Amino acid sequence: MDWEQLDLNPRIIEAVRRANLKSVQKLLSLSGPELQKLTKLSVADVHRLQKSVSASLKNNAMTTALQMSCEKSLFPSQHVKLSLGCRVLDKLLRGGIPLVGITELAGESAAGKTQIALQLCLSVQFPIEYGGLGAGAVYICTEDAFPSKRLHQLIYCQHKLRTDVPADVMKKIRFGDNIFIEHTADIDMLTECITKKVLLLLLRGSIRLIVIDSIAALFRSEFAAKDSVLKAKHLQTLGAKLHSLSSQFNTPVLCINQVTDAVREVHGIQSNLGMVDKRVSPALGISWSNQLLMRLMVERTQQIAPQSCDGSVLRTMEVIFAPHIPPATCYYMVNAEGVRGLEGIE
Repeated sequence: MDWEQLDLNPRIIEAVRRANLKSVQKLLSLSGPELQKLTKLSVADVHRLQKSVSASLKNNAMTTALQMSCEKSLFPSQHVKLSLGCRVLDKLLRGGIPLVGITELAGESAAGKTQIALQLCLSVQFPIEYGGLGAGAVYICTEDAFPSKRLHQLIYCQHKLRTDVPADVMKKIRFGDNIFIEHTADIDMLTECITKKVLLLLLRGSIRLIVIDSIAALFRSEFAAKDSVLKAKHLQTLGAKLHSLSSQFNTPVLCINQVTDAVREVHGIQSNLGMVDKRVSPALGISWSNQLLMRLMVERTQQIAPQSCDGSVLRTMEVIFAPHIPPATCYYMVNAEGVRGLEGIE
């Protein structure tokens, strides 16, 4: 802090320097008597000092929610979203995946989680005017091998899925060269990958999307039920690292999560006949949930899409919570071209 900028008597400024107070934060953290003892100033001088420092902070005007909503050009991270590459799904998510924060995609096997993640890895490479961020993605696998054959199929069919993108723009993007794949076998490897390799790619501007598939696999294998406190600490540390990268580089983080069986009582009373409502809930519990900005649940249904939609199996995407979206649900299907949302299906 340059104390000369404050409207104070030079005598007071010199006393502050002799006390080795170098920052506003340090000065304001001290009480009046503590400042008197350090600076050897009178009560009146200390009061003037505190008042002047507080007034200097007021010059840094606060930003209101209304300003952030109206002045979109000044706050791009609040308004720009990463498109899912589908108009219907983007409509459900109010534009797509937020740039800052962790988005969780949870669901059972075959619900389409990996398909959505792969589509996002391609979508992020499009220019901003077509819903992308003009950069690549890093895909961190924790259990299964990376689905390279499916990725190549999606790349080959991009011109069919993204009919909104001109052919000349599509040809300029080398989709396969901009997806960086990493396999991690334990939590230490995952942490090192995020803090070193992913950070380097972000600093170079090579990527603008981080995908972890899946976040629960490592924690389930390394921690027993009795280690819940230790597991919670590791989850909080991991969440903090991901939040830091996301905030610093305006980079979306997508974490695919597994689910566990959950038993809920019907109308608050569990029947002796076993009349309970069985559903699944995302793994890792409340410690991980507190790290999330948005949680999405996907599910494979028993319904078949109309023949006009090529008769694929219907799946649902549900917004469980998000600060900017009310709970909502949308049908979608997965075919050779990718993930497509469907409207008008009851």
